[in-house]
Amino acid sequence: MSEQRFGEFVVVRRHEQGHVAELVLDRPKAMNAVSTEMARSIGAACDALGADRDVRVTVLTSTHERAFCVGADLKERNSLSDAELVRQRPTARGAYTGVLELPMPTVAAVHGFALGGGFELALACDLIVADRTAVVGLPEVSVGVIPGGGGTQLLPRRVGAARAAELVFTARRVAADEARGLGLVDQLVDEGRDRDEALALAARMAGNSPVGLRAAKRALRLGHGLDLRAGLEVEDAAWRSVAFSGDRAEGVAAFNEKRKPQWPGE
Repeated sequence: MSEQRFGEFVVVRRHEQGHVAELVLDRPKAMNAVSTEMARSIGAACDALGADRDVRVTVLTSTHERAFCVGADLKERNSLSDAELVRQRPTARGAYTGVLELPMPTVAAVHGFALGGGFELALACDLIVADRTAVVGLPEVSVGVIPGGGGTQLLPRRVGAARAAELVFTARRVAADEARGLGLVDQLVDEGRDRDEALALAARMAGNSPVGLRAAKRALRLGHGLDLRAGLEVEDAAWRSVAFSGDRAEGVAAFNEKRKPQWPGE
């Protein structure tokens, strides 16, 4: 396993045998509160991961024992003038869109607090694995703002408009069992097992065609919300992008020869 640090607060670990990468939030003294510097580092790490064709799945994890991420750094925000806040906005937004636009499947491994921008980072992933200590929520209206890292758009896509409205307007925190029941997280695992289970899930995904994984994600993301006919056109375009690939040829050959595929990744 290799590690690459982006600034002081973000680490990328590459599990080279399984083609899985970890995007690690590593600001433990602040429970991973997202400062301007940390947001910039998340964006830079996502740029590097997106360009790495060897990475088939990315897992978003935290080094803090009691928190995934508590959201925006409100201490820093309190010190910013209006003009500074305007200038900071593209950097903050870049962190969330960086995770959201990663081209490979992504899994968030959540324990403890995942609030505000912290939960939005998880929502930006394709799947969320949470342990029983997890507490999630979008409390922004309780401090006079709104979810600004994608929450107002990603949450209703997960749980429906009315449920999302209730959660956003009440600003309430949701414990793990209820979160699983509402669909706020996808898998609920024993305490302390979120990272291991997320990595195991990622490894299962990463055994599949990297070309197929990226194309399938593209079809799922671009087709969501379209009418059926338009969605099927998105799917057809994604199919055409893989139908004549080396991965497709290898996959069919391996199936017929009853062996494990050796994906060329192209």
